[in-house]
Amino acid sequence: MTERAPLSRKLSAIAESATLKVDAKAKSLQAAGRPVISYAAGEPDFATPQFIVDAAAEALRDPANFRYTPAVGLPVLREAIAAKTLRDSGLEVSPAQVVVTNGGKQAVYQAFQTVVNPGDEVLLPAPYWTTYPEAIALADGSPVEVFAGAEQDYKVTVEQLEAARTDKTTALVFVSPSNPTGAVYTPEETAAIGEWALEHGIWVITDEIYQNLVYDGARAVSIVEAVPQLAGQTLLLNGVAKTYAMTGWRVGWMVGPADAVKLAGNLQSHLSSNVNNIAQRAALAALTGPQDEVEQMRQAFDRRRRLIVEELSKIDGVTVPNPLGAFYVYPDVTGLLGRTWDGVTPTTSLELADFILERAEVAVVPGEAFGPSGYLRLSYALGDEQLLEGVQRLQSLFA
Repeated sequence: MTERAPLSRKLSAIAESATLKVDAKAKSLQAAGRPVISYAAGEPDFATPQFIVDAAAEALRDPANFRYTPAVGLPVLREAIAAKTLRDSGLEVSPAQVVVTNGGKQAVYQAFQTVVNPGDEVLLPAPYWTTYPEAIALADGSPVEVFAGAEQDYKVTVEQLEAARTDKTTALVFVSPSNPTGAVYTPEETAAIGEWALEHGIWVITDEIYQNLVYDGARAVSIVEAVPQLAGQTLLLNGVAKTYAMTGWRVGWMVGPADAVKLAGNLQSHLSSNVNNIAQRAALAALTGPQDEVEQMRQAFDRRRRLIVEELSKIDGVTVPNPLGAFYVYPDVTGLLGRTWDGVTPTTSLELADFILERAEVAVVPGEAFGPSGYLRLSYALGDEQLLEGVQRLQSLFA
């Protein structure tokens, strides 16, 4: 009998999402009765605001929502996204420059498919969100990591980017606020990187999904606001998941030059067609409705941010840069590695995360998921009491 043909080599090379893997393991242990506290998921613990849920319920009563709609999104939602892009990113676009996607992750995938050709290099500042390098690889591109550590507040410089640039460099990933670090680039830093990308004709893929979650008076200035001339070579990615506690609703979008958006729309017409119409109507309500609950959630995240930074900083061997955005802390834990704790000597942050889960029943994501070892990502998008108890467990473990 002839052997079965092999599975896709490209997909076989793609790793499972590390953050989802850790979160699934934590939930499995919780289901088994273990009191695990998880800092793994990048997911707000708040309920979606009721007025958004009500809009979805109303949409269920309209039979028009049970039919196919344009693959690139409902026209009224694309209009609302264009208005948000002007309001928050300082870029005036037409609704025709918007593609509504099944969550921000699909927007990420389609962005790389749109601008990357086989053999192209994409500059990827590290630490990075775990999906970016895999999405680049799926577009037959090569991610080129450019690392900035805690001493730089995890922000790369133009000099570092220029040192990594080659004649194969096609695109740059720019994320502010950052997942996993919470770092926010200053307007001056953003402008410098934008001017550099403009000078060299490099596409910028900027993920702005955390742009409304900033603290201490910071503002996440969009790279196209800092350098308006860059709009012709920039794709802006966003969605309702983080700001509106709508992770499960799966509505994101991509905004960019008309020719690039046309390609992405063609891809989506074959890949998934339109996003669920009920979810699109809910997203429309989120963008056009009252924003007071959004501000309440942001204030709660801010309170938790200050608490977790203060408490983690009490652990000898842990360095915690102060994040100004998103809902993550990304402590440097190299000071804990190579030391013996309860008979165990972790030498990598992966080993350290396993040790913490086993001995303290606390789930964190190791730095290996986002770049070099020596770091941990903790999401503070969980209840205040659990947040404090989890860190206190770590304080006791490493006392």
